[in-house]
Amino acid sequence: MVNPDELERKVLEALKTVIDPEIGISIVDLGLIREITADKDGNVHIKMTLTTPGCPLMNLLLLSAEEAAKSVKGVKSVKVELVF
Repeated sequence: MVNPDELERKVLEALKTVIDPEIGISIVDLGLIREITADKDGNVHIKMTLTTPGCPLMNLLLLSAEEAAKSVKGVKSVKVELVF
């Protein structure tokens, strides 16, 4: 069992390492992360957006966000939801 608030903070820090390759700024600093929620079992749900709806790097950014979140100790599963 994990502390959901602490896990959300750690996931946010991990997401700061995901850099948008076209702009050179983290997806967190770009404001692309809309919401992070975690439960006591370590399941994490991330809502994120993109700089443009037709972003050619969409799959790369989504996968990178998922991998960064999964790297956090205590995370059991990650779902990244794309929102606009």
